[in-house]
Amino acid sequence: MPPRADDSQPGPFADMEGLMKQAPRYTILPTPLPEDARGSAANDFLYPDSPTQDQLAVIEVCLNELLDVPRAKRMFDDLRVKRAGDPLLEPRLYNAMMRGYFDMAEKDVENWEGWVQDAVDVFNTMQSAVEAIRPTAGSYAILFSAWTRFHERLSLRPVDAPRLHLPEPEKLVGLLDEQGISAVDIITDPSIQSPGEAARITDAILTPAVAQNRERLIAELREAQAIAKYSDPFADVPEAMPVLRRKEPQVAVGEVSPTTDDAMEVPFSLDLLRRHLARVKMARQVLPDDVAVRQKVLEDSAIDVARERMVQQVKMLEELGIKDPALRRHGLQLWMWEWHTKLQERLEAEVNALLIEEQAIKEKRGPSTREQQFLGPFLQLLEPETMSLITILELMRLSGSGGVSDGMKMARALLSVGTAIEMEYHARMRKKNNISVPMHPLQPGQLAHYSGQGYEDLYARRIAARKYMEDNEAWSADWSQTLKVRIASFIVDSLIDVATVTRSGIDKETKQLVEEVQPAFFHTYEYVHGHKLGVIKLNSAVAERLATDDVRDTVTPRSLPMLVRPKPWLDYDNGAYLNIKSEWSVMRFKESQEQEVHIREAARQGKIELVFAALDVLGSTPWVVNRAVFDVVLKVWNSGKRFAKIPPAVFEMPEPEKPLDWASNPKSRNVHMIRVKAYHHARGNNHSDRCSVNYKMEIARTFISDVFYLPHNIDFRGRAYPIPPHLSHIGDDLSRGLMKFADAKPLGARGLRWLKIHLANLYGYDKADFDGRVVWTEENLANIVDSAEKPLEGEGWWTKADDPWQCLATCMELNNALKSPDPLTYECSLPVHQDGTCNGLQHYAALGGDEKGARQVNLDVTDRPSDVYTYVANMVEELLEKEKDTDKYAAMLVGKIARKIVKQTVMTTVYGVTFIGAREQIEKQLRDRSVVPEEEAWGASAYLAKKVLAAIGDLFSGATDIQTWLNMCARLVTRSIPPARVEEASKEYVDRKGNKKATSRTKKEQMTSMIWTSPMNLPIVQPYRKVKRKQIMTAIQSVFISDPNSPAEVNSMKQASAFPPNFIHSLDASHMMKTALRCRDEDITFASVHDSYWTHACDIDRMSAIIRDTFVELHNGEILQRLHDEFMYRYKDYKVPLSTVRSSNIIEKLKAMGVKPPAIVGLLEQIEGTAAKEESEDEAIEAAEPNVDALDDEFSERMNEADDLDAYLQSEEGAQALEDAFELSGETKQKRSRYGGVSPHKIHINVTDLIPPVPKKGDFDVNTTKQSLYFFS
Repeated sequence: MPPRADDSQPGPFADMEGLMKQAPRYTILPTPLPEDARGSAANDFLYPDSPTQDQLAVIEVCLNELLDVPRAKRMFDDLRVKRAGDPLLEPRLYNAMMRGYFDMAEKDVENWEGWVQDAVDVFNTMQSAVEAIRPTAGSYAILFSAWTRFHERLSLRPVDAPRLHLPEPEKLVGLLDEQGISAVDIITDPSIQSPGEAARITDAILTPAVAQNRERLIAELREAQAIAKYSDPFADVPEAMPVLRRKEPQVAVGEVSPTTDDAMEVPFSLDLLRRHLARVKMARQVLPDDVAVRQKVLEDSAIDVARERMVQQVKMLEELGIKDPALRRHGLQLWMWEWHTKLQERLEAEVNALLIEEQAIKEKRGPSTREQQFLGPFLQLLEPETMSLITILELMRLSGSGGVSDGMKMARALLSVGTAIEMEYHARMRKKNNISVPMHPLQPGQLAHYSGQGYEDLYARRIAARKYMEDNEAWSADWSQTLKVRIASFIVDSLIDVATVTRSGIDKETKQLVEEVQPAFFHTYEYVHGHKLGVIKLNSAVAERLATDDVRDTVTPRSLPMLVRPKPWLDYDNGAYLNIKSEWSVMRFKESQEQEVHIREAARQGKIELVFAALDVLGSTPWVVNRAVFDVVLKVWNSGKRFAKIPPAVFEMPEPEKPLDWASNPKSRNVHMIRVKAYHHARGNNHSDRCSVNYKMEIARTFISDVFYLPHNIDFRGRAYPIPPHLSHIGDDLSRGLMKFADAKPLGARGLRWLKIHLANLYGYDKADFDGRVVWTEENLANIVDSAEKPLEGEGWWTKADDPWQCLATCMELNNALKSPDPLTYECSLPVHQDGTCNGLQHYAALGGDEKGARQVNLDVTDRPSDVYTYVANMVEELLEKEKDTDKYAAMLVGKIARKIVKQTVMTTVYGVTFIGAREQIEKQLRDRSVVPEEEAWGASAYLAKKVLAAIGDLFSGATDIQTWLNMCARLVTRSIPPARVEEASKEYVDRKGNKKATSRTKKEQMTSMIWTSPMNLPIVQPYRKVKRKQIMTAIQSVFISDPNSPAEVNSMKQASAFPPNFIHSLDASHMMKTALRCRDEDITFASVHDSYWTHACDIDRMSAIIRDTFVELHNGEILQRLHDEFMYRYKDYKVPLSTVRSSNIIEKLKAMGVKPPAIVGLLEQIEGTAAKEESEDEAIEAAEPNVDALDDEFSERMNEADDLDAYLQSEEGAQALEDAFELSGETKQKRSRYGGVSPHKIHINVTDLIPPVPKKGDFDVNTTKQSLYFFS
């Protein structure tokens, strides 16, 4: 008897093709409304505004330590009325309010009855569900806890006192049993503070449960009591005796040191460790994995560790007796400690003064005061000491960011500091819960990711884990951008005022040593890309130290790799780090609330389980520092010399000398200024690069003996990135050379061959076939051995490689393998890469079935790899050769066009790079390679960009049609208006002052973003909207920030130009994720850098087959037709104003693309064309045609009677009526009433009637790619 379908377990790949062909799962949500529109229930639900966020943040602050519960109650009651149904008003908020009321009942003895009743009223509201909120286990835990605290007091109240309706345990037990709430969840809720309280609540539940025969509750509580009887297995294990040192006595001046007391103390580092381990011991019962606890401590105690290190640095100098100010003043940690102590004192005084001032304002203005504007409560959430350290660490971390040398943009600095303070506060709140989430790696024999059952299992496990986390986590509110900036400005202003450094130098006249106290930070303005921006700059002495000193104290653990496997992604904002929820989301939002809402809803509906699973796979790859390479890098670093892409400690390029004719020759002066500007730019880059390498070295040193992991998240297109920014495999050549897999595997014959090919690729010998690369490596074995054994003392062959540090790592690994007794059994842990060939064009060629393009990018079967970059470089050289005698730039560049000069431009051409972008790319390459003099770089790059783009010509013709189609679809969609807003769009535009404008609201209503669904069911929302910034007055300067909660109209031009590249990126991201999941199913270690996939050398053949299978399966799914179908479904009934379409000649282009416009468009074109001819005869027409006004009036009346104007105009009757309105006797028609008296802004067309058909596909069969050796190589 054959097995039933539901009994058979699919193999790893059984259902993948079926999964690709099943109907996509769209996430469709309402389009955001314009800023001045009245909110709808749906929009208010999805897009909460910033004032509401601020109110919730104030409520949280007021509940904290019972700071101002009456104020919290007023705001809570106000929100319940004004924002009923808002998703921000969640059950945990109601629970927090109940808990606050009960706590106030204990604190406010005179009014305790009122507070108890307020809490009971909140519970009754939840129980009745009138506000769409239902009680949770936490709600019942609070009520049972309140009953144990207040039932005796209630029994002592006078008989005639008003009754308090605090529910009895008997009633509560019945309610929670009916609602299916677990009794165990109640007694383990974080609101239960002590074992004694938990025991009392257990009895309070168990007694009525037995009396009422509640079997489920009885069984749960009996099991919980049995578990609770087990003792801590570590309780009777004695502690190890610590190593002690003699304690230095604290002797006051003039006192005699005691000699009889041999006092001992724990040395600093061990003492700090023991204090951390004490927390480990406390957490063992909840987190049994010691390494997991270590990771949690690492995350939790970032500020504590930084403070301890700085304190120890100061103590060490004092103990060594170093009193010389010259020796004490230059250490970075010492400076930071001095700033910290000063800022801490300043903040204590400033916060106290602010609280007094705000209290005076409240007393003066009374209840009408806008309380959410006060900062005092927020500045009390953390100690001044903590806020001081956070601010200093953040500013040091941001130095050199955003294109500002030795500084940072003011707005970015304030937002970063404000966010860091918010995250520290939220992390502290979550520490109280001490919750661990079990890891669920896929084990052999379990369901594969791509089977239907496997997918459902993923969803079920994630939902269960997410609910567990949410149920055990206290409520907290996010802070708005404005609030963060205001808080940070208060602190940063104080830091700029108190932080100083003492600098010394030789006076040129007196030759004496002089000293000066200077600000460590200062505020100024700079022009960045033509815009005047406020910036915070570091004193040059601080900047220099940042490039040379130990910078571990400026890197928080939230920027570091993890010591344990990252927490699985449980929700869009819950995963990766163990105890940091809000700082990292699964998607990196680009100030787009719309992106966040879509990813949140997709996660809630279980549509992106494979995205979560793929990120978990990427994050679970274990890494270690390559110690052999690290030792070489350390020697180079300490030498201070420029070597193998490591910048020198002292910039060695001399500053350009002023020419003799500088004053008299304008051209010479201009050339000199260009060279000086380039010199300072290069010097600044050298400093930034030095700081970057310093970060990498310190992090590598920190993890030198650890296995670590890199948690990942995605950008809005689905591309995955490691969250740690400094040391990861997605970084530069040095970062990659410093890392290798923690697990090693035997090479085998094929692995040894791939290791040799990998070395040739890294060196730059990657155009030959595979056999040729193996031969090349074997011919260079002497150089390889010399490089591996004498990296700095030998010939330095490895330093000439394209990627020198990865080349050195591979030389060492290959040398170790060849010197081992059996190279085939050598355990190799070095990642070996498989890279796509211009991956964007590979996807275009597959989408369009382009045979020519497929051959150029190795989709087709070839004997040798094709190299499109070299092909274009050679074409450009031919063009230069022809013009070298007539053009100075051709003569300057001929013979110097390497493939790397044109590579980026060729690569980005398929992504729609403009001439300006191409010129900037080429200019950078010319400058980096010193191909032309500095002053000629701009002109030469402009000339060369034209030649490169011309040489590309028809090379990518197969991709052009698809790009044009994608661009046109985006232009139409982003100019469309949701059906519910069409009537508003037709009205006159009235500004904020009430003045009517001559135009309609059409442009104001164009809020539709380009949204599509990737093959991984990820909703992708383009964030490009018109810039609308909000001005915030701070003590330092007026700061302009964008408010993501106030969306502006879309930037249609940017949306259209960005859609083709973003769509292709979403495909390569989907390809990578599918490959990652398949590799996990096959037990293959996997890492990726976008279109570069890494694994062990012995597994390259298996991974290569998977890469090809997933690519073919992806493109066999008719991607473009699916995208077309999604547009027709997602934007059904969306309207495009006729005026918008006609004004940009879109109709003519649509006709050329195969669109048959609605009849109304053709009729209006005909009328408009004829009327334009006769525009000069208006007066004669009016005299000769007395029936025009009557016709206009009749037509207008019929249009006003129509229920649906657009449907009427596009119907046969409407079209005829419009034509009748223009039927004029004689030989002329009326221009005055071109559209029959109706504004073109009031005529709308269904956008789905204009979306062009998918471009015709070519003859290339993508299945051929499975046989291509060089597709990824």
